[in-house]
Amino acid sequence: MGKNKQKKYTETLQYENILQPNKQKLFNGYELKGRWHEEVFGDDKPVVLELGAGKGEYSLMLAAKHPEKNYVAIDIKGDRLLKGAKEAKEQNLQNLVFLRIQIEHIEMVFGKDEVDEIWITFPDPFPKKTRAKNRMTSKRFLNRYKNVLKKNGIIHLKTDNTQFFDFTHETLSELSQEILFSTYDLYNEKNYDNSDAKSLQTYYERKWLEDGAKIKYMDFRLNLD
Repeated sequence: MGKNKQKKYTETLQYENILQPNKQKLFNGYELKGRWHEEVFGDDKPVVLELGAGKGEYSLMLAAKHPEKNYVAIDIKGDRLLKGAKEAKEQNLQNLVFLRIQIEHIEMVFGKDEVDEIWITFPDPFPKKTRAKNRMTSKRFLNRYKNVLKKNGIIHLKTDNTQFFDFTHETLSELSQEILFSTYDLYNEKNYDNSDAKSLQTYYERKWLEDGAKIKYMDFRLNLD
């Protein structure tokens, strides 16, 4: 590990709102699995995840807007999470924590039916077909989400990438999953009023919109066997 990375890692350890279980803890049984309400948040409010959160910009906005819910911003990049954790401290957001894990380990961290809702915001589209399995709406990831998400729990997806959006549509159709709503142009969509999807915009989302990009959005449920 380089000096700068080591410095950043050491700094992340100083923030109690950043959780960083190592692989040994994960594979031996993570102590918070199934206990997020009592051990992390100290209440029974719904738990909402943002996957591939980066610095947690969307989670920060959601947590500030919805104190009646608890949020977990998940990413593997500790330096990104550190920025979000600092901002959460400055805003005194008690309903938001940051979790440093790989998304494929989500079942090791959360118990069955422990998650109420999931946001996937502008994920890496992995455009090469050879890397399609790494897309966050591929079947292998959907199966993991299904094992932690409550029945009828909703997954939200926002992306500027048409190929990724089409891939998600195709995957859900092949698996006979329920798409509740879908649009290729969210901000010109008059038949959808989800204020969290429309009113909350990340820095880069605003930049893309200024450049004329169309933001795609869908929400769906999972009922996988």
